[in-house]
Amino acid sequence: MAGGEEAGKLQLLGAWMSPFVIRVKVALQIKGLSYEYIEEDLQRKSDLLLRSNPVHKKVPVLIHDGRPVCESLVVLEYVDEAWPKTGPPLLPADPYDRATARFWATYVNNTFFQSWRALFRSTTAEQRAEAFKNVVPQVETLERAFKECSKGKDFFGGDEVGIVDLALGSFLVWIRVVDELAGTNLLDGEKFPGLAAWAERFLAVDAVAEVMPEAGKIMEHYKWFLAKLAAPAGSS
Repeated sequence: MAGGEEAGKLQLLGAWMSPFVIRVKVALQIKGLSYEYIEEDLQRKSDLLLRSNPVHKKVPVLIHDGRPVCESLVVLEYVDEAWPKTGPPLLPADPYDRATARFWATYVNNTFFQSWRALFRSTTAEQRAEAFKNVVPQVETLERAFKECSKGKDFFGGDEVGIVDLALGSFLVWIRVVDELAGTNLLDGEKFPGLAAWAERFLAVDAVAEVMPEAGKIMEHYKWFLAKLAAPAGSS
């Protein structure tokens, strides 16, 4: 049970290593909301998960008084709208800034992640070099987005962590672990000074540090994943 303010019955169905779950955990921590966390075995999904998200059958799912909310970015917006007076806002009040934040959060999911995923799944030096080359343009775009959204402040959300910070920040430990094994440096401080400094600030936020998985545990899981990926078909 995570501590915080009572907010009706809240349950979060998740998987500890998932960046999409991590971002929801951080948001709930920022808002100071109490919830029951239920770890899902993604190889043997629970009836509760299958009932709660019958379309995609994926985590995270936030269940509020028995009503499920699916898809991580949708969950973040729901949390912000359902508890507007609890904790700092996750989206800006200004309609244009709000639309801009939604755009970049979606960019992280649909463009950056899809490109970075190829690096994450690479098992040879050749694959890693090609995947790294292909994801760098997305990081260049996000460096420019940070300057636009932060307006010279610490976070994409300005003075406080916002939805874009949560979307990208939930990948940071994973990015570092993949970099370590691949011999890459995706958020190079010389090439991307804004993002590199932002990453350090984000990871130092109390709400982030309290729920972010340890890098060693992520590394252990990642090595297991790569071994499974590289294994011949049909082996166990």
